Amino acid sequence: MPLLRPFLAVVLTLLAASSVAAQDRPRVVAVNYPLQYFAERLVGDAAEVIFPVPADVDPSFWRPSIADISTIQSADLILLNGAGFATWVDRVSLPRANVLNTTAAIEDQFIRTESITHSHGDGDEHSHEGLASYTWLDPMLAIAQAEAVAAAITARGIAPDDAVATRLDALRADLTELDRQATGAFDGMQDIAMIATHPRYQYLAQRYGLSISSLEWEAGAMPTDAERAELAALVAQTGAQVLIWEAAPPAEAFGVASDMGLANIVFPTLAHGVDGRDYMQAVVEALTAVSDAKLQ
Repeated sequence: MPLLRPFLAVVLTLLAASSVAAQDRPRVVAVNYPLQYFAERLVGDAAEVIFPVPADVDPSFWRPSIADISTIQSADLILLNGAGFATWVDRVSLPRANVLNTTAAIEDQFIRTESITHSHGDGDEHSHEGLASYTWLDPMLAIAQAEAVAAAITARGIAPDDAVATRLDALRADLTELDRQATGAFDGMQDIAMIATHPRYQYLAQRYGLSISSLEWEAGAMPTDAERAELAALVAQTGAQVLIWEAAPPAEAFGVASDMGLANIVFPTLAHGVDGRDYMQAVVEALTAVSDAKLQ
């Protein structure tokens, strides 16, 4: 037993040091998955990056609990998307010195939207009036956001400057390649009318010259009879040939669209991540679906 005591003392010391190191690691909080992804790629292991919104809640309209707010307020860096995304930020007091609006430098490229008030399954009404928020669906705007995140990380000493610069170069190259792939996938589709199940594709449409009308369907849900009638009316009005789903619905829902002569494309908007795929993988998969739809 006496021989074990020095060994146990060493183990306890190492565990304590590990615990302190974990507690001392900077913390970054992001209001959506793309910003979490960008931050994680830029900081490496130098910081903990948190996206606190539950998987079954729309990050645009999430209401943080008191515990959530405490976690956010104590972060070393708080990444906001800007463009009206995440309505809770206007109701919570945040430490201004630690807050970064990642779209501050691209406000001149914001898209104004019409007033659309509706509710989802939680029963709470909300409005899309003002600005289109899903800026990261344009890879070039995503690059600007990633650059803003990198600058904030280095300014606060959260990760070494040279490491962040190297990681930013790699992330910028990946997003540039994503834009190249998207340009190819959407080539020739500029004259094809499309319908989306939710009004969140404005920046994607602007970047690639697409014509996308929007519905107000629950993501991933089977459309109701009323929604089917709404879709049929919009197809008749626009001559649409493609239906873009924000999330994969039940298999029979695809048949509803197919029966109306629509090609089905699942293109996640990525406010939340997609199980089993990161940001880049999810978009590449969606672009593959776009290319496949063109071949049908």
